[in-house]
Amino acid sequence: MANTAIATASHAQVRSRALGAAEWKGLLYIAPAVLLVCMFFVLPVLFTVWMSLHDWPLMGAPEWIGLDNYTRMLNDRRFMAALGFTAHYTLVVTIAIFAVAFPLALFVERQRPFVSAYRTVFFLPVVVGLATASLLWVWLANVDSGLFGPALRAFGLTERKLNLLADFDMAFATIIVMVVWKIAGFTMIILLTGLQSIPGELTEAARIDGATWWQQFRLITLPLMRRTIALALILSVTGSILAFDQFYIMTSGGPQNRMISVVYHIFNQSFVSFRLGYGSALSIVLLVILVAFSLVQLKLLRVGEDRP
Repeated sequence: MANTAIATASHAQVRSRALGAAEWKGLLYIAPAVLLVCMFFVLPVLFTVWMSLHDWPLMGAPEWIGLDNYTRMLNDRRFMAALGFTAHYTLVVTIAIFAVAFPLALFVERQRPFVSAYRTVFFLPVVVGLATASLLWVWLANVDSGLFGPALRAFGLTERKLNLLADFDMAFATIIVMVVWKIAGFTMIILLTGLQSIPGELTEAARIDGATWWQQFRLITLPLMRRTIALALILSVTGSILAFDQFYIMTSGGPQNRMISVVYHIFNQSFVSFRLGYGSALSIVLLVILVAFSLVQLKLLRVGEDRP
């Protein structure tokens, strides 16, 4: 009995040492990734928080002002207007992207002739940079040398030269169409992976039981794609909240400064007015908004996920 107890204790010690060595080896493997995250995310965020607590001019020494930058934004009408516009843009563009990407994913998910070509064509705009796409659409919407204006006149939809970027409603619609053209293929691929992960036996059994296409989609496809939809939704909302290039390049914030997003406002405060401390405070608030939105979306999409 004593020998057995000693052997058991010795075995436990050896196993504990082995686990300890494995843990240290695992930490060693992830150390480069942790170092990169600390260097390029954690430390910049901490430094931004520190800057937000100062009046930080471009030239001269920063001055500690505490939370004044955060209280100041409550009376910043331009920031509130930028928040409202960004929320409106995020809602519209996210719905538009999903309205295009989901049917495309359903279309290319089925095996049909030239399906690989369809997937490639739908995905091609994704490889174009957003700044490049914005410049391309500025040319397409040009009132004299563009494509859209003459095309509208050729089809009899307008009798005069039409500047698509001069009016707020038309410029907003043009930007929405451009972003959907640019992003829908990426969202389509994400949704396609979710569709392909659904076991074919489930849909086949539902078809045999007489379920309609809509019943299969509502009761089988959507519930099994919760995680995929959550990922696509978070990426779409996050990208929309951080929108900057299209407004800066296509409209320069106009017409009448009505297309200034939150990131555009941060850019103006930080690199046009050189209020780096205030711009840092706005950046931290935007980060908090992004995290809150992501958590809420994950919570809502997980409701009922664990129910049998």
